[in-house]
Amino acid sequence: MNVRIPTPLRSYTGQAKSVEASGGTVAEVLFDLDRQFSGLRFRVVDEQGRLRQHMKVFVNADMVRDLATAVCDTDEITLMQALSGGCGDTGRLPLS
Repeated sequence: MNVRIPTPLRSYTGQAKSVEASGGTVAEVLFDLDRQFSGLRFRVVDEQGRLRQHMKVFVNADMVRDLATAVCDTDEITLMQALSGGCGDTGRLPLS
């Protein structure tokens, strides 16, 4: 199945925006991704095997949190990584 990779994780995939992976669950797909692209899985799940707080996984258009979610070869998985930053209110210039 096709897995879409967010820009911050593309260094693991040779800058590929999407890659092919296999598995019957989201967890199995992540293991297959790690087999192909060493270290990628650890950026998505923590040491306990849970989805990291800043990561979102979509199967087709549905966001999933349970890595045991079943998938099939025709599904598309999208990995999304939340980014934060900025300087907050202290960095803004007054309007007047």
